[in-house]
Amino acid sequence: MRDYKLTAFEPTGEKILDEGFEAQDDTEAKKKGEALLKEKGVDEKTHRCVSPEGKLILFHR
Repeated sequence: MRDYKLTAFEPTGEKILDEGFEAQDDTEAKKKGEALLKEKGVDEKTHRCVSPEGKLILFHR
């Protein structure tokens, strides 16, 4: 398993979500990240998910 980081922000730049989670690969991480964002109700906010290497897996502005 690999560790991914999911972060969401308000328009002011305030961090409203900062969670780590595990996934087998980038594809699974994208699906898990999208599900977490919906679950927390921040899927329409600015967000990003990055891989352990810093690769951007998911981004919404």
